[in-house]
Amino acid sequence: MFQTLRGMRDILPDEAERRRSMEAALRGVFSRYGYREIVTPMMEEASLFARGLGEGSDLVSKEMYSFEDRGGRTVTLRPEGTASVLRAAAQAGLCQGKGLVRLCYYGPMFRYEKPQKGRMREFYQYGVEALGSHSPALDAEMLEMVARVLEALRVEDTTLLLNSVGCAACRPAYVKALVKFAEGKKLCRECLARAGRNPLRMLDCKRGECRDVLDGAPEIPDYWCDDCRGHFSEVRENLDGYGVAYKLEPHLVRGLDYYVRTAFEVIQESLGAQDALLGGGRYDGLAKALGCPDVPGIGFAGGVERLLIALPEAEKTPRLDVYVAAAGDSALGEALRLAREMRAAGLSAEVDFEGRSLKAQMKEANRLGARRAVILGEDELKNRAATLKDMETGEQRSVARDELLDAVGRSGKGKNSS
Repeated sequence: MFQTLRGMRDILPDEAERRRSMEAALRGVFSRYGYREIVTPMMEEASLFARGLGEGSDLVSKEMYSFEDRGGRTVTLRPEGTASVLRAAAQAGLCQGKGLVRLCYYGPMFRYEKPQKGRMREFYQYGVEALGSHSPALDAEMLEMVARVLEALRVEDTTLLLNSVGCAACRPAYVKALVKFAEGKKLCRECLARAGRNPLRMLDCKRGECRDVLDGAPEIPDYWCDDCRGHFSEVRENLDGYGVAYKLEPHLVRGLDYYVRTAFEVIQESLGAQDALLGGGRYDGLAKALGCPDVPGIGFAGGVERLLIALPEAEKTPRLDVYVAAAGDSALGEALRLAREMRAAGLSAEVDFEGRSLKAQMKEANRLGARRAVILGEDELKNRAATLKDMETGEQRSVARDELLDAVGRSGKGKNSS
């Protein structure tokens, strides 16, 4: 029997329902802030990500699914969303003289990593990008939106970590100081490699021995230029005005090369070593690096699988409005007609086709999470009636056939239908 590939997984119906509910909540918050959905292809030219993410980044050098297609082009399954969104916005001319452009997305991404809980090789990601403004007030508004997302999803015990990673004018001095600090230190093999090609990534290492060393590393705020210091000060002032709580984290960096100034993560410590729920920041030079019109931007993204782990326990809610139980073959035809009427009226309904006993059908109604059951037997057919049962309380009553649709609709309509 075939099995899923390592790092890939099936999304079964119960989880799919939770995902749809979560996605609806995300879309609701994003739309209130003016973000409109964009859907980009899952496959792009490999150079789009290599140029945007940095040739020396772990993502480009180790984790991308890249291959040559039948036309001889090197293509990549997208490992993240920002570069694709910027490419699409530039290609469609969305940022040409149109002020601030707010975009959101939701879809699968691919990274060749060691599979872990909440971190697979195919994973779903949601995110937003705001293009066209340098304003620190925009940074603060986006962080306020992050707080509303967590609130809408009822995710608790989170911490917003905040920092500025400086800019092209001041960051080189910090990088030089960080590399000098790392010289001769006992660090893991990956950190030693990063010191030569992407030093800031050392600060992302989760290994305990590296963390003990790097906690004593120089801090980025000590190297900010005046512009970066002023920008970050305004971000904080606006956040304080919104009443959004945050924790300053001077060693916080983002794992991709394109970030400048504002950087942030939301963590939930109960998740363990991989505790980041979402992260993002400002990337003012990325569009130009991709050969697009030079527009500033800021955004964030989060993994759906990890967010599902952080969500509170899903409430058990009925997912079927009515189960129509036919007691005997003679009642099946009427059961099918009744189910069709209910579906036409916007109710969800199912019928048993296997001729099972009434007891077995009631068990099936419970398994399906039915709100109500309609029982049709010889007596009901003879009297042009049906027995309507509340599956939660067990209460049941006889209802005339011509009043049945209205009775079921009053008791359950709108709970499960869309």
